[in-house]
Amino acid sequence: MRNLKLLLAYDGSEFSGWQVQPDTATVQGTLASAIGRLTGEKVLPQGSGRTDAGVHALAQVASFATESPIPAENLAKALNDILPASIRVLDVTEASPEFHARKSARAKTYRYRMFRKPICPPFLARYVWHYPYPLDENAMRQAAGLVVGEHDFTSFAAVDPERGEQEDISNIRHIFCSRWEKDGEEFVYTVRGSGFLHHMVRNLVGTFVLVGKGTLVPDDITRILEARSRSAAGATAPPNGLYLVNVEY
Repeated sequence: MRNLKLLLAYDGSEFSGWQVQPDTATVQGTLASAIGRLTGEKVLPQGSGRTDAGVHALAQVASFATESPIPAENLAKALNDILPASIRVLDVTEASPEFHARKSARAKTYRYRMFRKPICPPFLARYVWHYPYPLDENAMRQAAGLVVGEHDFTSFAAVDPERGEQEDISNIRHIFCSRWEKDGEEFVYTVRGSGFLHHMVRNLVGTFVLVGKGTLVPDDITRILEARSRSAAGATAPPNGLYLVNVEY
């Protein structure tokens, strides 16, 4: 039995997220089907995390066990021949038996792209949040820095349908980097942390936008964290601006 590690990039626009679901296209389900066609095995590759419907990935990591003798480099080429153009296998490598794409992850980086000009090019619309309205970008930069460190992010977590009601799972996460930067006509948020809760990055972005609009002030971020209540934070930003950029092991 071999344990393989896959590095993937995908356009999430046409998928109902990563996690396999009945009667709908998902990245995990599409990848599992392609692997099955090549190996004759029924496998369910495990991802580093479950990206939501419409969310993209530049470097998602997945792992699965197989008895297939197909060399890793040949498997990558064969999978890309089968998979839709919206999913690309960037690399396949042999991993240790203990490696698990999700459980072995130590940090992840996400990026959120906001397009700020009045008119968004049609070929960019699926990959950014078009927000041409006035924002105090300096205030948003200040607010972003206030989530760095170890905090309880309950206020920024949506209810996760995959969590059992009785599960006692901590909402404490460590954020190593949280910043907004100008990139041409875009205002881009980058966040690196030990892990992320359901909708956490999009909820952070939605709250930072309230700071930019003047509805909140930067110091309100600390109050929202301490409230440990989803109702204290802002609305969830659209999925199409979000990218999983990197996973560290």
